Amino acid sequence: MEEFTLSEERVNGGFVAHLYNALLPAAVAAGGAGELSFGGDRAAIRIRAPEGAQIKQAAAEAVAEIVCIGYKYRFMEKRLSVCLSRRERRLLISALIAADFAGDAAYVRRKAKVGGEWAVDGFWNFRLAALREKWERIVRYVPAGFSAPDLKKFCAFLAGESANKIYLKGNVVYGADFMPLRKSRLTGEEDVCSEIVLSDAGFIYCLGDVEDSVGDFLQKYYAERAIFS
Repeated sequence: MEEFTLSEERVNGGFVAHLYNALLPAAVAAGGAGELSFGGDRAAIRIRAPEGAQIKQAAAEAVAEIVCIGYKYRFMEKRLSVCLSRRERRLLISALIAADFAGDAAYVRRKAKVGGEWAVDGFWNFRLAALREKWERIVRYVPAGFSAPDLKKFCAFLAGESANKIYLKGNVVYGADFMPLRKSRLTGEEDVCSEIVLSDAGFIYCLGDVEDSVGDFLQKYYAERAIFS
């Protein structure tokens, strides 16, 4: 059996919960185990699994999601200076995350050598300077005059570049494999509209009735790419 621990600041407990949900099922299925622990200002998940179970690879994937969604959202939220409503600002940051997620996540996975006692916040602070510099450049590229019509054009451009199919039923967004998507949880506020943007949706298939606010959002930002049944 191999064993490793992933920890975070306790105030980032949502990130540790993400690790737990991402890694525990695979560890248990392989004959291993996992447990949460809280001590002082730290929260951690300890994983035990047979060697060769590829749990460390799954851990690197989960860490990449935390960094490239959770940390990036906070990074952009602090630095972007645009005249948008809170909702529009949230959608813009979600779109910026989705635009570069594949490349950012691949970079983080290569850098994330999970093992032993491993701190996610330490990894962020000391191993990802180049990624932060890239994000700083992106912030500088977004003009202070970025407006609601600009946001609409940006979302339309991203949708036009994507072939991803997602499904919406009630307030739950599903991927092409019909597994629920929960990326927006990592931003600190789960909501349907941000989830759709974060998923880099190219086409949205709405199964059943859609709330008026979500319907308005789809009509505004996805127009002909939202299919209602």
